[in-house]
Amino acid sequence: MKKIIKRIFQAIVLTICTAYAFLIVYAYMPNETISLNELQSNDDAFFRHDDHRVRYQSFSELSSEKPNLILIHGFGNSLGTWESLAPKLSKTYNVYAIDMLGFGLSEKPVYYQYTNANQASIIQSFAEIMNFDSFIVGGHSLGGAVAMHAAMNNQKAQGLILFNPGIINTGVPEFSKYLNLIFPMSRVSAKQFTNREFRKGFLKMSYHNSIIVTDQVMDRVMLGSQTADYISGMSSMLSKYYEANEAELMGEVQLPTLIVFGIEDRNKSMDEALQLKDGFMNSRLEIIQDAGHYVHEESPDSVSKIIIESVKFLTDNNE
Repeated sequence: MKKIIKRIFQAIVLTICTAYAFLIVYAYMPNETISLNELQSNDDAFFRHDDHRVRYQSFSELSSEKPNLILIHGFGNSLGTWESLAPKLSKTYNVYAIDMLGFGLSEKPVYYQYTNANQASIIQSFAEIMNFDSFIVGGHSLGGAVAMHAAMNNQKAQGLILFNPGIINTGVPEFSKYLNLIFPMSRVSAKQFTNREFRKGFLKMSYHNSIIVTDQVMDRVMLGSQTADYISGMSSMLSKYYEANEAELMGEVQLPTLIVFGIEDRNKSMDEALQLKDGFMNSRLEIIQDAGHYVHEESPDSVSKIIIESVKFLTDNNE
């Protein structure tokens, strides 16, 4: 009996070691990459932040009569997420969108602290480079938490727009925060995001109407994962656990805050929307029906109408 138990134990250990070795081999298998010159378009422009390359696009004919609006994407996405909404806002706002460091065609440095506050400092650099007197900042999901920091810590910020933000509920499973701390799981996770079918299935779960996940959308979503620095940068990002504290800071935001909330979000509820409304002292909550987590992509007409009609609210800090 003891021999049988010993053999079973040895078999289990061998299986675990083999699986672990397979994960390491998989994690370090080379990926096909494409040069930045081939990936970027004529609409792309770049600036430097902390000596790192950051991509941005402008979606409007610039006018000093219009307020500046800077938009920030969510996790695993890029500035392309705004391609349906941004043009609809262009007559009312000077609209810009940015790829955060680690995403899209922005640089993905290994030795960088990817905290929300650090990502928010990119907005300040951009505003200084563009010589903005003032700006409104908007963010989706993770980008909402980043936008919140930008609004809190920049005197030129006028207003804040949150699209199903990752402030109260980040949407990150608790176990994955710690799993990626184990070698080589952060690299395995990064590799998964280079798999088009995996990303497609993951994305379809985030949309209320999954028909929107077209080949064109997938081409845009996969763009950042094709750069030469993607695996190393994303692995570095995922290998660190940053404690989120944005929910505790909501009351410190004094700027007018517009909350645009897709009520069909599978990971967020009406209760969370109301908590956001109560948490930001000077806020308006707009509920969008028949839209999920990517509310700005699923309902660009409804969302743009709300943002255009809110221009006075967002630019009048005394309201």
